[in-house]
Amino acid sequence: MFRVISLNANGIRAAARKGLFEWLKTQDADVVCIQETKAQAHQLGDDPFRPADYYCYYEDAEKKGYSGTAIYSKREPQKVIRGYGDREFDNEGRYLEVQLGGLNVVSLYLPSGSSSEERQAAKYRCMATFEEHLKKVRRKRSQTIICGDWNIAHKEEDLKNFKANRKNSGFLPEERAWLDKVFGPIGLVDAFRTLEQEPHSYTWWSNRGRAWDNNVGWRIDYQVVTPGLEDRVARTEIYREERFSDHAPLIMDYDWRHDG
Repeated sequence: MFRVISLNANGIRAAARKGLFEWLKTQDADVVCIQETKAQAHQLGDDPFRPADYYCYYEDAEKKGYSGTAIYSKREPQKVIRGYGDREFDNEGRYLEVQLGGLNVVSLYLPSGSSSEERQAAKYRCMATFEEHLKKVRRKRSQTIICGDWNIAHKEEDLKNFKANRKNSGFLPEERAWLDKVFGPIGLVDAFRTLEQEPHSYTWWSNRGRAWDNNVGWRIDYQVVTPGLEDRVARTEIYREERFSDHAPLIMDYDWRHDG
C-alpha cells in the first residue's frame, strides 16, 4: 500500500507543539503533504521539521508567516516542481510537486476568499489559471494525486450548515460549479468519494463556538486523483482523535507500488 497524508497545519510550528510530528511517526506514510506552513524554510532546519527517513521540501510564500506548502517523501523524487506557472500565486507558496516515477504528488493550498471581496477576486483568478494547469495534468501519462486545502465544499453533504452558507465563500455557486468541471469534463476524481463514507465527514471546523465538539464542519481538504488511481483507493480516514490544527489530517491508502 502507498499511504498519503494531507493536512492544512495552520502554522506548522504550532502543529508541532500540538504533537503532529509524534503522530506522523506512527503513520508510516509514503508521502506527507502539508499546507499553510506559515514559516520560512530557514526557520525549519532542525527536528522535528526534517523527519528521519524522509526527503523534505518546503515552498515558502514571499510574505513571511503566510501560506506555504511542504512535502515529505520516503522516496527521493526524480524531480521537484515549485509553483504551477502563475506568478501571483506561486509567490504565495501554494503549489509544490514531487515526481516519483510514474506517480506525481502535489501539496496544494488554494486561496480563501472569506476575508474580503479582493481575496475572493484573487481566488477566482487562481481558479481560472489552475484550471488550465489541471488540464495539463490530465494529459500526462503519469498518475497524479493533488492533496490539499481547496477551500471549496463541493456538495451539500460536504458541510453541516449548507443552507446558511450558500452565499458564503467556500460554498458559492460559482465555486461549486468549478469543482463540477474539475470532477466532470476535466476528468479528475475526488478520491475520498470513491469509497462509501459516513455522513458528516468533514475536514475543517471554525474556531468559533463549539464547531469541533459538535462536528459543525466543512470538507474542503481533498485528494484529487487522475483516473488511473480511481480504482486504487483502498482506505480513507479523517483523523480526529487528536487536534493539531483547525483542519484534520486526511489519510488515504492506495493500491500502488513503484516500479524499480
